Amino acid sequence: MAYRVPKALSDVLSFLVIGDVQRRTSMPASYTPAELMVVAAAREIRDYDVAFVGMRLPLLSFQLANATHAPHATSIFELGAVRDTPASEMIYTMGDLPMACGAEWLTDLLDAMSLLQQGLVDVSFIGGAEIDRFGNLNTTYIGDYTRPLVRLPGSGGGCDLACLAKRSLIIMAHEPRRFIDKVSYITSPGYGEGGNWRQEIGLPGGGPSAVITTLGVLRFDACTKEMYLQSIHPGVRVNDVRAATGWELRIADDLHQTPAPSTEELGLLRQFDPEGFWTKE
Repeated sequence: MAYRVPKALSDVLSFLVIGDVQRRTSMPASYTPAELMVVAAAREIRDYDVAFVGMRLPLLSFQLANATHAPHATSIFELGAVRDTPASEMIYTMGDLPMACGAEWLTDLLDAMSLLQQGLVDVSFIGGAEIDRFGNLNTTYIGDYTRPLVRLPGSGGGCDLACLAKRSLIIMAHEPRRFIDKVSYITSPGYGEGGNWRQEIGLPGGGPSAVITTLGVLRFDACTKEMYLQSIHPGVRVNDVRAATGWELRIADDLHQTPAPSTEELGLLRQFDPEGFWTKE
């Protein structure tokens, strides 16, 4: 049975996922900015990866990777589902019934998180309200702790994913209010203060490997761990990215354009999200 979600809710969720900036960029009409983000994230998943998949766009990214170049990848969802094949119907949340149909394992939160604690997760998806130059994420509060401007939902499993996965993929809107020099609070650690910070404080996971945004794909310097721009999406200029970033962003020497989605990738993606619930313009 297909699920229907009220259009107003769909609009709100779409805004939360892709933000304001993407609406002002000039993207080719053949695909939406959100579709490009999903495809770019899917390409980061490797065959045989064990991926801890979150909500919204990552749901589609894993489905797409699993159906194309990573047929042996396995997905773990926080509520306890473990899958190694794409779901047969559209998935809106990790708790939908199509998630259970055909799953390898249906368990609970404790078992799902224990796989992470055992070091069995190759890649995790996380996001946040704020991110800084070293990939630290904030989902706790904005402003001063004693009188915050905004209180946010908190960590959930985000801190665990950031600390314990072998690598993390961050997906978020690229806006000045989100990309700031220093986050108000480190909810989910990236590379802390840079360099060997993670090793010095004893975090076992590898840290973020890519930040996929509405404007481009960013990665981290192997030594300093500072974020740099590796590719820009079609229709986006380097100055657009710099203007949306709250520090002097480094640009890769081999900066290139993010490869557009292929016909196969778009076709499969639109099977997984036929009404554009997560990916419409």
